[in-house]
Amino acid sequence: MKAKLILENGVIFEGKAFGYLKENVGEVVFTTGMTGYQEVLTDPSYHGQIVTMTYPLIGNYGINLEDMESNKPQVSGFIVREKCDIPNNFRCELTLDDYLRQNKIIGLEGIDTRALTKILRSNGTMRGIIVLDDSKLEDVKGKIEGFSNKEAVHIVSTKEKYEIEGPGKHVAVIDYGIKTNILRCFKKRGCKLTVFPSNVSSDEVLSVNPDLVFLSNGPGDPEDLKVEIETIKNIIGKKPVVGICLGHQLLALSLGGKTAKLKFGHRGGNHPVKDLETGKVHITSQNHGYYVNNIPKDVEVTHVNINDETVEGMKHKVMPIYSVQFHPEASAGPKDSEYIFDRFLNYAL
Repeated sequence: MKAKLILENGVIFEGKAFGYLKENVGEVVFTTGMTGYQEVLTDPSYHGQIVTMTYPLIGNYGINLEDMESNKPQVSGFIVREKCDIPNNFRCELTLDDYLRQNKIIGLEGIDTRALTKILRSNGTMRGIIVLDDSKLEDVKGKIEGFSNKEAVHIVSTKEKYEIEGPGKHVAVIDYGIKTNILRCFKKRGCKLTVFPSNVSSDEVLSVNPDLVFLSNGPGDPEDLKVEIETIKNIIGKKPVVGICLGHQLLALSLGGKTAKLKFGHRGGNHPVKDLETGKVHITSQNHGYYVNNIPKDVEVTHVNINDETVEGMKHKVMPIYSVQFHPEASAGPKDSEYIFDRFLNYAL
């Protein structure tokens, strides 16, 4: 079935729909990973976004039910140059098309994804809609302008507290949209985990007496999360605090720093980051549209992005606080920086 992507600036790309055949609106972004589309689809940080894969052929190894980063796809739409209808992999359990259809996610193939990526790089990420009819911008302008992702964290976060047993350090995890592999990385190190919803109070977190508090990744603008920031402020100074991605941004805001939106974000598994403490450069997995642009008082930068020199990590000079912007758990992407979890645990009581 014919379909098209309409961007908020009026640019239209015509292609063919696949997956679940129902229009949807979202923020149009791109990711540069050559593989890992399954992890991209299920990463809660992509909630509310129409994700464009820059690699031209997607779906060639199908979908398996193990490599999920959450219990369902989180994207609003999925755009590829060409989808593979006959995947070939011993772990394959269903096709990309079937997976999207079953989970009610619309896909769009057959468009020039290079041209779309150039537009997003030049103009910045923007809202858009995938439609199945001959709509023009004026027909869908209200739907596009009405799109908001402000409630994304509350949608993707766990609704109930739960525990994962382990013999080692007790880590209190605040879930803003946590990826499954982050939990795996802590479990691999023997940690006991108590996972809380995003709107948890500081008293409830402190009541379990954790050795370490971890702030997870998640979708959206960190400045929208006023209640969550107040909670973090009330934990700082009482327990060691570490974080990844959105958790890193929230930590900076809680300490008096500032965040800003990147023009087109960092998304993919090939972003070089320099560890200023060791002098080594690691290739990292990233997925964020915001960054820390003003470092708080008494905080030093530990990592920088080689491409644009944005802050990729920080630690407090006095208190046990440490965080990174990139994803050391990878999934998908290189595992060069998994050592960060060991650094996190060095801060545990």
